[in-house]
Amino acid sequence: MDHRQLGRTGLRVSTLGFGCGNVGGLLVRGTPAERERAVARGIELGINYFDTASIYGDGLSEQHLGQALRALRADVSVGTKVRLAPSDLAAIPAAIVRSTEDSLRRLGMERVDLMQFHNPIAVDRRGTWVSSKDVLQTILPTLAQLVEQGKARFFGLTALGDTPALLDVIADGRIHTAQVCLNLLNPTAAVDVPAKFPAQDFSRLLTRCRERGIGTIIIRVAAGGALSGVETRHPIASPPPEPIASGADYATDVRRAQRLQPLVDEGHAESLVEASLRFAVGSEGVSTVLLGYSSLDQLEYAAKCVAKGPLPAATLARLRELWAGLTSA
Repeated sequence: MDHRQLGRTGLRVSTLGFGCGNVGGLLVRGTPAERERAVARGIELGINYFDTASIYGDGLSEQHLGQALRALRADVSVGTKVRLAPSDLAAIPAAIVRSTEDSLRRLGMERVDLMQFHNPIAVDRRGTWVSSKDVLQTILPTLAQLVEQGKARFFGLTALGDTPALLDVIADGRIHTAQVCLNLLNPTAAVDVPAKFPAQDFSRLLTRCRERGIGTIIIRVAAGGALSGVETRHPIASPPPEPIASGADYATDVRRAQRLQPLVDEGHAESLVEASLRFAVGSEGVSTVLLGYSSLDQLEYAAKCVAKGPLPAATLARLRELWAGLTSA
């Protein structure tokens, strides 16, 4: 397993990370033995970054990850997240501090390596979406205070929401990390795409992060499972998740994934999941790629895929042809 710099933090993180979310579900709904074995095997494979959040399983993911790491006496980097409810927006700093302290209690830790803000970011507030002004004037100073208080080593955010608002926050440069959506159904954080491409345009967000020394953590690399090309789900996984920055629904994402199947049929990759992992690994500025797991076999497969390295130039050229076909999907 290769390891890369996480921006300007000084941390070196494994190219493949361990996502502890609800979509894969292993750290939420797996048995204690399954959870501990998966975490142990991840560490054996060289994974040293584990990513969770207060909302994953209503706190169960944090609790279960903490239990497994204590049992294994593991020395790894852990990131978690705070997500504000609408009722929290009247007193944002207090809500962030309260959520952080609850997360630390569930994890059984005095400090996490990375605390991340998890609400989508808009130009103006709407629903649970905060404004870029909220982020710059209130949220980032509060996260910085958590670092000063020793509750986190570094801070970042999930770079989802309105692209102009995200670009403003990235340009500010204070955050240490950004979680960036990147996969074969939406590669816009890394590359330019044809006109009328059916996905949100993230305007090469990875390049902008790299220019400011912001470490990047890739999320949704398998499009929530849609890049399996089938709608069936693993028994321990969540129901089909809402797409992020791609199709209108999960079924639409699956159909678009199927239109990329020539990549596999022509021998460029063993599967679309492999292709998406390797595309992300090879994208300039990527620090680590998260995948959520439902089983130990999925973890083993992801590590095998990442070990193959970035996609070759011929495969990338074929991808560009297939992406052009998605403009009519």
